[in-house]
Amino acid sequence: MEDILEVYSRPYDPKKPVICMDEMHKQCIKEVRKSIPPAPGNPERYDAEYERNGSANIFLASEPLRGFRFVSVTDRRTKIDWAYFIKELIDNQYSEAEKLLLIMDNLNTHTLGSLYEAFEPEEARRLIEKLEIHYTPKHGSWLNVAEIEFSVMSRQCLNRRIPDKETYETEIIKWKDDRNKDKAIVEWHFNTKDARIKLKRLYPKLVVKTETSQ
Repeated sequence: MEDILEVYSRPYDPKKPVICMDEMHKQCIKEVRKSIPPAPGNPERYDAEYERNGSANIFLASEPLRGFRFVSVTDRRTKIDWAYFIKELIDNQYSEAEKLLLIMDNLNTHTLGSLYEAFEPEEARRLIEKLEIHYTPKHGSWLNVAEIEFSVMSRQCLNRRIPDKETYETEIIKWKDDRNKDKAIVEWHFNTKDARIKLKRLYPKLVVKTETSQ
């Protein structure tokens, strides 16, 4: 936890941007019947019945201090999908950066080994040398700013039934473009000093031994 908080306390450096990454798996839901549009005195009405239509995975990277985010909608959430998402960040979204300070959870696909499974060893090593990874602790995903972005996305963009991956992609990219245009930043205030006070119960209890004079 303190490692993540220390990274968040660093001043903005475009050569070493702090990027928070996460992913979300969503079900595609098709309507069985058309909804009835709202009318004066009556809200929109829709049938509770629906049809499952596959799923979509959403990769998201958020740079809180710059107010920039990048998203990719894929069919799957494998090691290979994650590796190509990271390559896109390094080579296209942040090609001018010296190193990406990447904050993410320790999902089994989020490993440097995934890059070796997707690319030749020389290419995998090149990408790895551009990364400085900081994993959130177990049960500490709230430390990842990308979760805040997903919360905003869910409220503003995904709060309804979405029928297919293509619609997810169209809607999410529009949401991303609008957020980036507004340069919506996340101001993180929780620091190590706060943690040692508010989360004192989580720290180890130290027993200090004192010597007695004879």
